[in-house]
Amino acid sequence: MTGAGRGELEGTVRVSEIPAKATESEDPSDGARDDGSADPSAVPAGPSGAEPRAGTVNSGTVAAHPADPLVDSPDAARTLATSALAAEGASAGEAIWQSSPPGSLYDYVKVASFSIGPDGLVDQWSVRAEQLFGIAAERAVGLDPIEAFIDPDHRAEGQRKMAEILDGREWTGVVPVRLPDPVHGGPAVEALAEIYVMPTRAEGGEKAAVCIVVDVRVLRSIETDLAASQAIFGQSPFGFLLIDTELRVRRANERFASTFGGTPDDHRGKGVHDYLPRGEAERVSATLRRVLETGESITDMHITGFVPGSDDRRHWSVNLYRVHSGTGRPIGVAWLGTDITARRAAAREAAAARRNLALLNEAGARIGNSLDLETTARELLDVVVPGFCDLATVDLYQGLLVGDGTPPGLPDGSADLRRVAFASAVSDAPFYGSGQQVAVGAVHHYPFNSPCADALRTARPRRVPAEEGGLVQSTLAVPMVAHDTVVGLAQFARTKGSEPFGDRDRDLAVELAARAAVCIDNARLYRREHERALILQRSLLPPGDPVASGLDIACRYLPGHVSSGRPSEVGGDWFDVIELPGHRTALVVGDVMGRGLRAAVAMGELRTAVRTLAQLDLEPAEVLSQLDEIARGLGTPGGIQQATRAARRPREADLSEVYLATCVYAVYDSVTRRCTFANAGHLPPVLVEPDEAALMLDVPPGLPLGVGGEPFEEVEVELPEGALLALYTDGLVESRDHPLDEGLQAFVGALTDPARPLEDVCDHVLNTLDTHHGEDDIALLMARVQGLPAESVGDWTLPREPRSVGRAREYARGQLLSWDLEPLVDTTELLVSELVTNALRYGEGEIRLRLLLDRTLVCEVWDAGLVQPRRRRARDTDEGGRGLQLVGLLSVAWGSRRTPRGKTVWFELPLPDGETTLADPAEALLSLF
Repeated sequence: MTGAGRGELEGTVRVSEIPAKATESEDPSDGARDDGSADPSAVPAGPSGAEPRAGTVNSGTVAAHPADPLVDSPDAARTLATSALAAEGASAGEAIWQSSPPGSLYDYVKVASFSIGPDGLVDQWSVRAEQLFGIAAERAVGLDPIEAFIDPDHRAEGQRKMAEILDGREWTGVVPVRLPDPVHGGPAVEALAEIYVMPTRAEGGEKAAVCIVVDVRVLRSIETDLAASQAIFGQSPFGFLLIDTELRVRRANERFASTFGGTPDDHRGKGVHDYLPRGEAERVSATLRRVLETGESITDMHITGFVPGSDDRRHWSVNLYRVHSGTGRPIGVAWLGTDITARRAAAREAAAARRNLALLNEAGARIGNSLDLETTARELLDVVVPGFCDLATVDLYQGLLVGDGTPPGLPDGSADLRRVAFASAVSDAPFYGSGQQVAVGAVHHYPFNSPCADALRTARPRRVPAEEGGLVQSTLAVPMVAHDTVVGLAQFARTKGSEPFGDRDRDLAVELAARAAVCIDNARLYRREHERALILQRSLLPPGDPVASGLDIACRYLPGHVSSGRPSEVGGDWFDVIELPGHRTALVVGDVMGRGLRAAVAMGELRTAVRTLAQLDLEPAEVLSQLDEIARGLGTPGGIQQATRAARRPREADLSEVYLATCVYAVYDSVTRRCTFANAGHLPPVLVEPDEAALMLDVPPGLPLGVGGEPFEEVEVELPEGALLALYTDGLVESRDHPLDEGLQAFVGALTDPARPLEDVCDHVLNTLDTHHGEDDIALLMARVQGLPAESVGDWTLPREPRSVGRAREYARGQLLSWDLEPLVDTTELLVSELVTNALRYGEGEIRLRLLLDRTLVCEVWDAGLVQPRRRRARDTDEGGRGLQLVGLLSVAWGSRRTPRGKTVWFELPLPDGETTLADPAEALLSLF
């Protein structure tokens, strides 16, 4: 063999040296026919006479690219070379000469070669042969290949074949050989080798042969791998591309071709710019280059583009990884892509649903925290802007806001509305929802044929067309419906650049508006009930500043929402100043536990009861005892008796309402400057004496009204002239943030200057304790003691004898003249004589006469009898029985009360300079007959 050396072939073998046709004369039993064709049932036949194509020779190895490496053909070696060449892009008949590893199929097949000399012994042995057979060249050269590699059972046949080969025949077949174990490195194992024998001549012209050997196991492994790869490539549900180092498509599967059109071969040579928009293609190209350079795989890269014949945007998820040759050289990138358009749409749907749920959850948490109409409307806009829309407004019916009891809106939707809230996320841009700009607080109405008026009429959302050249591109007009009643209209708008409202957005807007509408309607109902309760509560309180004999009085009442700045239910706090006979005054402060209209009504009932009991002139402890009975009967229709029976039966007790209240009741006598206190669970009164520090009076608190079972105690205190007495409710000194003791100390500390005018003292206390109240109502009653002067009192004791009537008239005349009350003398003498006469006739013990001058003239007649006088109508024939009638005709007021030692009968006359005129005694006497 020309140019051949030992060990490995050097240089190239000319194509002309390879015979064009093999001569095979082996019978069918040897695996070949006489015509040279192969028996399909035996070993493959030799070449069919086709002209062999040029191949490459590298390091003594003759390599031919097969046309199809999966076919075990007699032309296997040549077709292997042809296929590899085609894979590298070479055309038929075009030789490639290179000294570097080509990265072709030979890297996987590992083709080995050796030559046989004329003597039938190994003449040359390649490196690949050393690797395949595991025998070094020094040992292999000179060996008989039949004896060395053929199983003993087949050596005879092998010798015949060798003779034929040396006779010049070309032969290809599969023969059993013993090869080293390539996996475990153990002893030789039996295997099959595909051998291609090409006759040649030695330097002396003797016949020789060149053999190319391939391990059949490797071929079958490649066949299996390629078949699996072909199945995966062809049957994959994903788009599969092989992209070369020039970023051109070398192979595409059917899935990819079905998406982008054509056949897989139509996509060969195309680049990413042929499929994607420019910007996206540049990004993908840069990613492909990075994968080629770094070998770093890319997982789930999202790509956006379009497919031929459709304007719909599509989304793909692509995985990229670098592909290497058998020698490890990068030869391209594998592209595995799947269409995720539907998945992206589903993800957007899910994200939108989550966003909507979060928005509804936020609306439930933030809307309706205030029982104020305007605040609730603003809370709705705080939720939707900018999370749902860019601009929003809320309009409420004017009739709903003014609370005049008229229906909120008209059936045609054209009633007046007031814009109560507006919000914008676009630089405070104005919103022309109906073609006109409406300021917050302005009253307006929508035209009858407008979408907004239609939404109000039908209670259904409407889309408002966008104005030409305006900022807004999409607007929803959503009626606010609560309990089948439209209370207003909410408008949501999105500006240009935002996504227009869809059906899901419309449904969400309706739900948001409905939630806000319910809260607004609740706020409307609360406002109405709150105003009614306040009217009721204020109607039960004393009008203006009360006036009392011997006292300078100032008072304050603040509902909880006034002091705290936020709406609150009305409470049951009350105070009262009641004038009693004898220039005495009852001071009352109470607090019904609980809030709302129920507490206000209970307060009114208790206040009325206190006034009634006070007119009976009962002692303070007795008044509270009677109030306790009344309070226990308030929650039961049958009164106190029914409440008592229900209390004995636990089941009925649970069904009956319980009204509890605290109350302090004090009676001040301006003549003696003594004050008697009784307390039913209330906070203690505070007394400030002149030049002394304020102190809380030690009045036994007792149990609250409505509890029952325990008597109330009385405490009598003498008040010095100029002393300051303060009665109050717990709202002044107690709150959630400040304990009661702290508030009491702060209140006592605020009364530092009792000599100031009472109005100033009240203001100073409220301002000082501003941080200590706010949740509850506040009632404050302050009184400064101004006792009745001694010169304004006339007091005499009369013996029990008839002459005492005349003496009583003389004492009264003299006292009135000294007071310059001569116009009252005649009437006073007549009435005094009547009362003293009755005391002598029906009473017991000594008689006491007392005249008191203050804002009115009061005359009192005391005796030890317990029988109360009773006024009756005398008949025309009766000689007597008209005394008390005369007293009632001539006085502005009269009555009787029990005393610890008997009773007192009294009457009251107005002073001459007053507005009330006296009745003429003569006319009064004549009117009795």
